[in-house]
Amino acid sequence: MSNMPFGFSNSDDDPDRDKNAAGGNPFGGGDTPFGFGAGGEGFDPAQLGQMLTQFGQMLSGMGSSMGQGGTSGPVNYDIAKKLARQQIGSVTPITEGNVKAIADAAHLAEMWLDAATTLPAGASRTLAWTPNDWLDNTIDTWKRLCDPVAEKVAGMWVQGLPAEAQQMAGPMLGMLGQMGGLAFGSQLGQALGQLSTEVLSSTDIGLPLGPEGTAALLPAAVQAFSEGLEQPYQEVLVFLAAREAAHQRLYSHVPWLRQRVLATVEEYARGITMDFSAMEEFAKDLDPSALTDPSKLEALMQQGTFEPQNTPEQKAALERLETLLALVEGWVETVVTAALGERLPGVAAMSETLRRRRATGGPAEQTFATLVGLELRPRKVREAAGLWQKLTAEAGMDTRDGVWSHPDLMPDSSDLDAPDGFVARVLGGGEAGNFDDPIAQLEAVEAKERAAEAAMDKTREDDEEK
Repeated sequence: MSNMPFGFSNSDDDPDRDKNAAGGNPFGGGDTPFGFGAGGEGFDPAQLGQMLTQFGQMLSGMGSSMGQGGTSGPVNYDIAKKLARQQIGSVTPITEGNVKAIADAAHLAEMWLDAATTLPAGASRTLAWTPNDWLDNTIDTWKRLCDPVAEKVAGMWVQGLPAEAQQMAGPMLGMLGQMGGLAFGSQLGQALGQLSTEVLSSTDIGLPLGPEGTAALLPAAVQAFSEGLEQPYQEVLVFLAAREAAHQRLYSHVPWLRQRVLATVEEYARGITMDFSAMEEFAKDLDPSALTDPSKLEALMQQGTFEPQNTPEQKAALERLETLLALVEGWVETVVTAALGERLPGVAAMSETLRRRRATGGPAEQTFATLVGLELRPRKVREAAGLWQKLTAEAGMDTRDGVWSHPDLMPDSSDLDAPDGFVARVLGGGEAGNFDDPIAQLEAVEAKERAAEAAMDKTREDDEEK
C-alpha cells in the first residue's frame, strides 16, 4: 500500500530518520516513548509532569477555537465536519430542474435494470444532493469505518507509556485521546471535504455510505464529469443513475453484504500494531500551536509519526475487503452494461472512463486508502467484471445473482485470476449442484467437505493400526 491510514507512513519512507537520537527532545531520549525507561526503568516523574503540562497548554484553547463537541471519541467529528464544510465552500443550489432530471433518469434506469438482474429495486427514493448533503448523510457510515482504526491507534498511544507513567498520569491521559481525536478529525475533514465535491453518487466509492433505501446523485459533480465526455449529458445522467440503482439493489437485497463490508474494516483495525520508537520523534516535533491550527496538526501527522506494522491477519482482511468491493463493482458494471448497452452507445466508453478515474487515483481511492489503508485496484474490478460476464454467459442471470445468496458461495481472490474454475464449480456437472438452488449447492459443498474429512480420518486410523 502506498498510503497508510490517517497519514501514517512506512518505516522506509524516511531512511534518514534516527529513531534513537535524543537531541532536541524535550521529553528525553532512548528507545521508549517520551524517554521513559522500559517497564518504568529510568522513569522521571518530573518528565511526565512536564509532558502533561505541555499537553494541557495545547488543549486549553481548544474549546473556544475548534468547538467543544465530539472530543470524547477516537475521532473529533465536529472538527471533521467543520473543516469539510470550509473546504466545500459555496455550493451550487439544487434546482427543480436538477430534481426532475435525476428522478426521470432513475425511473428509466430502474425500468431497464429490471430485465438485467433478478434483484428488485432497492431504493425507495432517488435524491439530488449538494456536497453538504452528501457530508451530512454519509458521516454516520464514516464513523463506523474510521472509529475502529482510530480507537486502536489511540489506545496504543497510552500503551506506549510505562505502567508507572500510566498510573501517575491517571485521568490526564485523556488528553492524549483528545489530541488523537483532533488529529484524526482534521485529516478526515480534509479528505471528506475534497471527496464531497467530486463524488458522483452515494455509492461512488463502492461502499453503502448513505441511508438504506436512499439513492442520490450530485448534479454539480455529474455536470463536471460529463464535460470531459463526448456523450450527451442526459445519457451520462442515466448511466450514473443506473450504477447507483444497481448498487442499491445489491446492498438492499443481499442481507449479509453491508455488514460484511463494514465488519471487514473493523477486522483490519483490530490487527493494527505500531512501532512505539516513533513516539520519540513525535514528542520532539510537537508544537503547542498545532492543536489550534488544523493544518499544522495534519502536517505533523503526515510526517510518519507512527508506523503501523502490517500483520498477516491485516493483509488477509484487506485482501478479503478488496476482493469483495471488486466483486460489487464488477457485478454493477456487468448488470449496467447488460441493461443499457444496446440503448446507450456510450456505455462502454463511460465505464472505461470510470476505470481510468480509479487507475489515476481518483478522490474516492485516495480517501479510502488514506483513512482505511486500502487501495481498490482497477485490475481487480476488471477481473471481477470478467468473471460475472463469463458466469452470465455460461450459467445465466438467475444463477449469477444466486451466488450472492450466501457469502460462502462467493468467488475469492484466486477465482478472479482463474474464473473458468469458478464457473465450472458453479455449473457443477451434477457433483456440486446448480446455483438455481443456492442452499442445496451450499449443503452439497459442506457434505463433500465432511466426506473428505471422514476419508482422511479413516486413512489415519488405518495407518495407526499398521
